[in-house]
Amino acid sequence: MCADTADTPEYKDTLNLPKTAFPMRAGLPKREPAWLERWAKLGVYDRLRDKAAAGKGSDAERQPFTLHDGPPYANGHLHIGHALNKTIKDMIVRSHQMMGFDSRYVPGWDCHGLPIEWKIEEQYRKKGKNKDAVNVVEFRQECRKFAEGWIDIQREEFKRLGITGNWADPYITMDYHAEAVIADEFMKFLMNGTLYQGSKPVMWSPVEKTALAEAEVEYHDKESFTIWVKFKVAEPADHKLAGANVVIWTTTPWTMPSNKAVVYGEEIAYGLYEVTGTPDECWAVVGEKYILADNLAADVFKRARLGEDQYTRVADVPAADLAGIGLTHPLAGAEGADGEWDDIRDFRAADFVTDTEGTGFVHCAPSHGMEEFELYRDLGMLEQVITYNVMDDGGFRADLPFFGGSYILSRKGGEGDANKKIIDKLVEVGGLLARGKIKHSYPHSWRSKAPIIYRNTPQWFASVDRKMDDGMDQMGDTIRERALKSIDELVTWYPQAGRNRLHSMIEARPDWVLSRQRAWGVPLTCFTKKGALPTDADFLLRNEELNKRIVAEFEEHGADVWYEDGFKTRVLEGIADAEAYEQVFDVLDVWFDSGSTHAFVLRDREDGTEDGIADVYMEGTDQHRGWFHSSLLQACGTKGRAPYRNVVTHGFTLDEKGMKMSKSLGNTIVPEEVVKQYGADILRLWVAQTDYTTDQRIGPEILKGTADSYRRLRNTMRYMLGSLHDFSEDQRVEPADMPELEQWVLHRLAELDHQVRSGYQKFDFNGVWQAIFNFATVDLSAFYFDIRKDALYCDGDTLNARAARSVLDILFHRLTAWLAPILVFTMEEVWLERFPGEDSSIHLQDIPATPADWLNEPLAAKWSKIRQARRVVTAALEVQRVDKVIGASLEAHPFVHVRDAEALEALGTVNFADVCITSDITLTGDPAPAEAFRMPEVDGVSVVFEKAEGEKCQRCWKILPDVGSHSHAGVCGRCETALS
Repeated sequence: MCADTADTPEYKDTLNLPKTAFPMRAGLPKREPAWLERWAKLGVYDRLRDKAAAGKGSDAERQPFTLHDGPPYANGHLHIGHALNKTIKDMIVRSHQMMGFDSRYVPGWDCHGLPIEWKIEEQYRKKGKNKDAVNVVEFRQECRKFAEGWIDIQREEFKRLGITGNWADPYITMDYHAEAVIADEFMKFLMNGTLYQGSKPVMWSPVEKTALAEAEVEYHDKESFTIWVKFKVAEPADHKLAGANVVIWTTTPWTMPSNKAVVYGEEIAYGLYEVTGTPDECWAVVGEKYILADNLAADVFKRARLGEDQYTRVADVPAADLAGIGLTHPLAGAEGADGEWDDIRDFRAADFVTDTEGTGFVHCAPSHGMEEFELYRDLGMLEQVITYNVMDDGGFRADLPFFGGSYILSRKGGEGDANKKIIDKLVEVGGLLARGKIKHSYPHSWRSKAPIIYRNTPQWFASVDRKMDDGMDQMGDTIRERALKSIDELVTWYPQAGRNRLHSMIEARPDWVLSRQRAWGVPLTCFTKKGALPTDADFLLRNEELNKRIVAEFEEHGADVWYEDGFKTRVLEGIADAEAYEQVFDVLDVWFDSGSTHAFVLRDREDGTEDGIADVYMEGTDQHRGWFHSSLLQACGTKGRAPYRNVVTHGFTLDEKGMKMSKSLGNTIVPEEVVKQYGADILRLWVAQTDYTTDQRIGPEILKGTADSYRRLRNTMRYMLGSLHDFSEDQRVEPADMPELEQWVLHRLAELDHQVRSGYQKFDFNGVWQAIFNFATVDLSAFYFDIRKDALYCDGDTLNARAARSVLDILFHRLTAWLAPILVFTMEEVWLERFPGEDSSIHLQDIPATPADWLNEPLAAKWSKIRQARRVVTAALEVQRVDKVIGASLEAHPFVHVRDAEALEALGTVNFADVCITSDITLTGDPAPAEAFRMPEVDGVSVVFEKAEGEKCQRCWKILPDVGSHSHAGVCGRCETALS
């Protein structure tokens, strides 16, 4: 340690103390915007692209690396999930650039879809305007204008986080070229035979009046009515079970008017039960007989308020006895029903029936359930069982007896009046055995947050299992086959659990519902023949020339042209009779838009990729059913394979208690507020400190901890800057000539270089940060810097001092480059402190190459023993300091007893007193006395404390015998030499 210069002013100016203007306080919120302006003026992103272009064909050629941006939606300010997502992407892009790639990032935005429509409709309502009375093109232009405004806002918010990229030329799904390509990609499905129109139950939002895809659905708890309903055995009339009741259970009473059948399980044990007594307020009737699964009968009767002594099991009901039975609907013959439900209900076996819940029977409304739909589709009986009772707003058709005009949901997504009316009617006609309520997980629209229903409507689908004859069968000849093979053979998953999740989804997924009954989007650019059925070969007009015309129109005018009067006639001229065809006006699922981005970004742009495939797709775990999913399906239909090589997934962001963030709970963290308080680098450091592959937490206390880590690292960088203030190349020492301690630091740098590069390659920013931070705080600040301060401050032109500064210079270049992808602002500040200049930036540098011969395992093993012994000495001196025997370690001359001869020899080859920061030290192999200090975890090393002998040097504060015997008063021999 050096002297306290306040106590020895006569020697103050002779010390080589650190000098730097680099402030302790970062002041990031105020200073970061200036660096953003500087980078914009410098054109860092473009310069890197120019650098790559200049190196093409040479030994310095940089391989392209492209992260394809999953587009956020242009309809609001950024939330903390956006900040996490974009920061991880930025770290991926920057780290690969600094590892020698031409790392490209084109930010993008998703612009079509319902949320924007809602905003415009909301504006209309405030003005008293009716959306339906507005020209559709005018409405779409309002939507476009709205999205444009939010793109500009979000762009600035992303840039404030330090996100690099081609912000001047992002991709936008509502650009004319993008809309043309989306239409072109859709028409490839039209041409390859995977597109079809079908009428089947789809997830339907009554509030939004449109079909939804699985990716647009989230599950929340919902309280639902639950009912046990009686279907009387009616056919054959002489059947031994005639008159008995088959009981079904459902949580969707609103589907009862659409019931067409009941199904049972062939492997389930059923019994015939008779009611022998009833309590008050019970809908069961003495003498009535019920057929129930034996495993569930007791629960059903309990729900009906019957005690165990009020019913009896009278017979087995083998599944064979159920075959051929016909049932009556409980509303059959009801006065005023006009015969709506008088047809006999089908009754048959189905493999999806279980006896784990309900009654052992399932009521079938094939218009509102996929399992029932598929059962009757496979039987060829759909015409007999499909109903169209529910309209697009969730209301029953007006002429439906009893319930016409009732709504399943209210206009805001709450409980409508349909369920209650149906239950009341079932009670009235004696069709109900029991009712109740149940809280269960139920699908909701992630946009409106309102519950959804299954509703049979004509929709457009992309088949995932139809064989395609498109010449791209290397990965299979169906979309599903190609997708599954891509997942397993072409893509690396971070974490691997992402592969398992998406694979299971693709294995089980139904056909893709492409159509939406909305206005703001890319239309399904196809025409259907009037009078033809969807199953007819000529139902869809397939013509390559027509497709080219449509694409050309979209390129010039955008997708709005589809809605202009005369468009159909114009594009069909000379190809087909316009009067013979209907134009489809549904719009594409927005996931098809974003799933197609590989075509108009990766394939079509100059800064795209040669093969139209991205190196990385990176999004949240919800995108396994969203963007990862739709991009995979879409590309497998048009490219024959996945559009990505690596898929990186992050979890969700929670508050400090692990709760989901909610405005109502008041626990949201807004990126803008974090940046105002701490600066964007602190937010970025929080991202690097988290294991983003799982859900991560953020809050005030966590951010305080992040800021503390930042301060510790900043102090490390400040110390290096101060110690290098007058370093010049003529002071540099070659590694081979350095002392062992410096060579050990170089060894650690070589180890760390491998860790950092490997971590960045695997997108493991938490691992990179922890490795660097531990090295900076443990190996450097607490060890190497602590030891070498004395030589740096007090030595003259010695090998130790010059070697230490040479190592500090090497450390500086590596630490700034390693940390630049994470702490983009701070590392720029650190870099410019040493290398100012208009064209200077750490972000124009690469991570320096680290020579392999810096690795020195024998030296590392030796210094591991030295550090272990130092721990014991340091701990022994700390005891003396706490006891106030000494004030500083330089007052000590410890005697260190080392049992192991090899370790003793290793300690003897270095200046162990300097390593321990003592004025002197004695090493011995003699047995340690009983009172010696020991540490259980360091075997064989013991320390006996003694005070150093001599006087205190007034320049370096070491206590040495020769102090006072030199020409300069009160100094030791080393300081005498430095002063001379």
